[in-house]
Amino acid sequence: MPTLNWIGKDKVVSHHQDVPYRVLEHKYGFTAENGDQTEPTNSGNKIIHGDNLEALKSLLPEYEGKIKCIYIDPPYNTGNEGWTYNDNVNHPKIKKWLDETLKAKEQDKVAAIGVDDLTRHDKWLCMMYPRLKLLHKLLADDGAIFISIDDNEQANLKLMCDEIFGSNNSIGPIIQNKMNAKNDTVNIQKNHEFVIVYRKRFKLKNGSKVQPTILFEEHKDRSILEENGRYYYINDAITTRGEGGVLNARPNLGYSVYYKMTPRYYKFSYI
Repeated sequence: MPTLNWIGKDKVVSHHQDVPYRVLEHKYGFTAENGDQTEPTNSGNKIIHGDNLEALKSLLPEYEGKIKCIYIDPPYNTGNEGWTYNDNVNHPKIKKWLDETLKAKEQDKVAAIGVDDLTRHDKWLCMMYPRLKLLHKLLADDGAIFISIDDNEQANLKLMCDEIFGSNNSIGPIIQNKMNAKNDTVNIQKNHEFVIVYRKRFKLKNGSKVQPTILFEEHKDRSILEENGRYYYINDAITTRGEGGVLNARPNLGYSVYYKMTPRYYKFSYI
C-alpha cells in the first residue's frame, strides 16, 4: 500500500504513546431548563476544555474501543493567519509542541530537525497523526469516523487515514457543496468540501462483517410544488438554478419517486 512521508513523520508515529494521561476534573454541569451553570451532574455527557491531544488520551481508560461515531472538524490549513484562528499551523503553542516533540527524539537521528525545516503541510501532518491514532483507539469495532476537510489537505489526509485505519476501511468521501464559493477567474472554482469517512473494521472480532444500518427516526415532509399537473420539490444541493430550474422547462431532469402511505401510493416528481 502506498504510504505518505513528510519531514518529521518518524518523530510523531509513536508520539501518542508518549502523551501523558491526565485526570479529567469534573467541575460543573448545566441544567436543561435554562443552561445555567450548576453543580456537577452525572448525565454521562462531557464538554472538555483543554489541549485536544491530552483530552483524547485522558478518554482512553473509560472509552477505548467504545465510541460508535466520531466527527471532527480539524483546521483546513489554508495558510490564512488573519482568520478567526491561525490556520497556518503557526500558532506559538503548536510551534512549541512541534519543537519539543522533534527534539525529544533527536538522538534517533544524526541530523536534528527543527520547526523551521518543516513546511506548513509537514507541520499539519505532524499535528494530525498522533490525534488520529488516539481517535482510532477510541473508535468501536463497528464505529465510524467523519472528518471535514477541503482541498488544502484532502489528499494528504486520505493517505494518512489509509495508513492508520486501513485503505479497505475507507467508506468513501462525502462531497459537500458550498453555497458561498468565491468566483475564481484564473483557476477552477472550488465550490465543494469533503467529509472523509472511515470505519474501524470491515470485519468484527467474531468474524462477521459490519452490517450497514439505516435508521428512520422521523419522517420530515418537504414542500411539494405543483406545475401544470406535475408535482416536484427542489433539492437545494443539486438543483438546476435560475429560470431553467423547473420541471416544465427541463423535463429530462425529473424522475418520479413513489412513497407508500397505506393504503395509497403517492407519486411526485423530483429534480
